[in-house]
Amino acid sequence: MTSATPTAPADPGRDSMREQPGVVAGLGWVLTWLAAIVAVGVTVLSASTALELAGVPDPGAATTYGLPIVTAIGQVSISIAVGATIFAAFFVPPQQDGFLDVGGYRAMRVASTAALVWAACAVLLVPLSVSNVSGQPLTSALSPSNLITSIGQVADARSWLWTALFAVLAAVATRVSLRWGMTFVGIFFAVLSLMPMALAGHSSTGGNHDLATNSLILHIVGATVWLGGLVAVLTYALAGGRWRALAVRRFSRVAFWCIVVVGISGVINSMVRVPLGDLFTDIYGQLVLAKLAALIVLGALGAWHRRSTIASLDADVDSVGRSAFVRYGLIEALVFAVTFGIAVGLSRTPPPAGESADLTAVESQVGYRIDAPPTFGRILGDWRFDLLFGTAAIVLAAVYLCGVLRLRKRGDEWPIGRTVSWVLGCAALLFATSSGLGRYSPGMFSIHMISHMMMSMLVPVLLVMGGPVTLALRALSPAGRGNPPGPREWIQSAIHSPVSRFLTHPAIAAVLFVGSFYVLYLGGLFDSVIQYHAAHIVMNLHFLLSGYLFYWIVIGIDPAPRQVSPVAKLGIVWGSLPFHAFFGVALMMTSAVIAETYYRNLHLPWNYSLFDDQRVGGGIAWAAGEVPLVIIMLALLIQWRKQDMKQARRFDRRADRDHDADLENYNEMLRSLNKRG
Repeated sequence: MTSATPTAPADPGRDSMREQPGVVAGLGWVLTWLAAIVAVGVTVLSASTALELAGVPDPGAATTYGLPIVTAIGQVSISIAVGATIFAAFFVPPQQDGFLDVGGYRAMRVASTAALVWAACAVLLVPLSVSNVSGQPLTSALSPSNLITSIGQVADARSWLWTALFAVLAAVATRVSLRWGMTFVGIFFAVLSLMPMALAGHSSTGGNHDLATNSLILHIVGATVWLGGLVAVLTYALAGGRWRALAVRRFSRVAFWCIVVVGISGVINSMVRVPLGDLFTDIYGQLVLAKLAALIVLGALGAWHRRSTIASLDADVDSVGRSAFVRYGLIEALVFAVTFGIAVGLSRTPPPAGESADLTAVESQVGYRIDAPPTFGRILGDWRFDLLFGTAAIVLAAVYLCGVLRLRKRGDEWPIGRTVSWVLGCAALLFATSSGLGRYSPGMFSIHMISHMMMSMLVPVLLVMGGPVTLALRALSPAGRGNPPGPREWIQSAIHSPVSRFLTHPAIAAVLFVGSFYVLYLGGLFDSVIQYHAAHIVMNLHFLLSGYLFYWIVIGIDPAPRQVSPVAKLGIVWGSLPFHAFFGVALMMTSAVIAETYYRNLHLPWNYSLFDDQRVGGGIAWAAGEVPLVIIMLALLIQWRKQDMKQARRFDRRADRDHDADLENYNEMLRSLNKRG
């Protein structure tokens, strides 16, 4: 293992970045403490008001000011970890043998250290949160007996424990990563460590908390990638990395979309939490305006980078540290630190009192009112846009159509049927999550089951038949021999990776697809998680991905790591069909109401039988497999026919080349046998 570890080469034509970790440490130290100082300053403005509204005693200065300081240090640290990991994966190329090059290798080491700092901050925030919520001094909260008892009662403490766990996993994954493919494990756990923080706080409570939480997820992830990527490419340029111009260009594209995501999600989150009239009069609204001003400054600096400084990196070889990019990058990083400090202080500031008005039981649980029973008209017309899956549906459709247009401009044809299938799949995803179907799904089991079946049985079928990977491989230009790999090469590597080959095994895909039904609904998991907004997000994501994986194997037209014959595909479909049908029957025959406590506590303003509604849901699950089955059978027959026609054309071309040599040899054999007879 030691011999395989990449080391900094002495060849001046490659990266020589031994000083990179020191540059990151120095810059990170400045950014974290600047963010912490700003966070403390903001906390001073609202600490007394927050204590008064919470109705708890003053826990002392150690908690009041220690909590924002540790939070700010942790958030800057995880930003550096996320940015460094993404930098190693996408901004600089690996070596030809698949090992990380020096720049990526050192970036992963930086990410591991930053993730450990984030984990340590999360551990410290457990007693700080207990002290803040209970009003006890920090010394009392640190008592083992008090701490163990309070963790089960304080939601913030549990969130920080989960954060610490995911951060440690991210630190381990980034530490052991030597090959390019392992960087994605580090990215996954680093981003996952942000989720407990995104799902807690002001956005997780009160009315419209579904919009507030989803917008906060987008906001935090976008800001983290933006700051972390900036620090990574900035320190890489300061250290004289070989691929600095490439890294900055790639980061510039990512930063543009981060600006869009952070700006739109921030506006939505603010509109949910702050009435327009309180923006200038309430301290919370004034802090929101301060964040908006900082975002405008950051956007202006980013635009300046795109127009003026990227080209200078190619020309400014000998004085990278004095280049325009480095100068403006340092200013942008400092503004970012101030923005993070404001954000931390904002999380410690109580929102305007007007948003804490009396809520109905269903509004408190799902985030919005449900005042009337579902009807066909309400399912079609009563929309509530899902910021995560609704946005994903629109973006997926737009990116696909851009790929088709690129092919058309190049003079290449793309089957119209595939385009129609993909667009219909995106429309079905939008309808399942953002129409009246998505609105009523958290409140009624039968509606939830319709949405579930659409997400796992209909949407994936339509998306798979669109052939997105084939389109991407045709629309994206290859990097070329000797050039750094680009998106096309990344897609090819992902398709042929060991993880992809494992997941596309028919048995694994079928278990993930059908087996999850039994575990979720009949195994008791649904009862335990249905009350959490995060569970709805994870369930929808699982339905979509497991369905796409299964149908990619069965009717997929995209290249796959495993070749399955049409007969085997038909066997997979018929083999999994009885398990799906039995699940629907078992659901209808279940004597107990699934998640009964949750549904009764909603107190929906109309009377209906939970048991009858569950039986309807089971019938929907039982019948839902019929429609996709028809589509799958037709698709398999068409693919089988096309395969036979392709083989026939191949045989005809070979016969034209050798003048039917095989046929002549066969006839000659028959004539010889006839003469002998």
